[in-house]
Amino acid sequence: MRNRGSVVLIEDNKVGLIKRVREDSVYYVFPGGGIEDGETPEEGAKREALEELGVKVNVSECISTIEFNGTQYFFLAEIIDGDFGTGKGEEYTDENRQRGTYLPMWIEINKLSTIDVKPKEVAIKIQSLFN
Repeated sequence: MRNRGSVVLIEDNKVGLIKRVREDSVYYVFPGGGIEDGETPEEGAKREALEELGVKVNVSECISTIEFNGTQYFFLAEIIDGDFGTGKGEEYTDENRQRGTYLPMWIEINKLSTIDVKPKEVAIKIQSLFN
């Protein structure tokens, strides 16, 4: 079990997600990943945003915590530098991982209920806050 930090990026009524295609399933996740030793959840979320999306972010409030294989923290964040979708993390560079594809994309908030977003509780919370 490993705690995770994730960012919730909202721009122009859209949320930044990562489309995952793995074996026969397609789903969407919030950018983020495991918190490393010595990192706070906020620091982990910032590092993961840079690795996965190619952007530096400021994180603000934690809008949700989910208990699933450890604690997952979801922070509202804003992009302060970089280009969304230019991440260079191991998800994109390690061809031996065999964990499917990762595609950063912007999804309209009002469409979140029509796609498979994990965790669903966070998608519902975003719709209640921003719709």
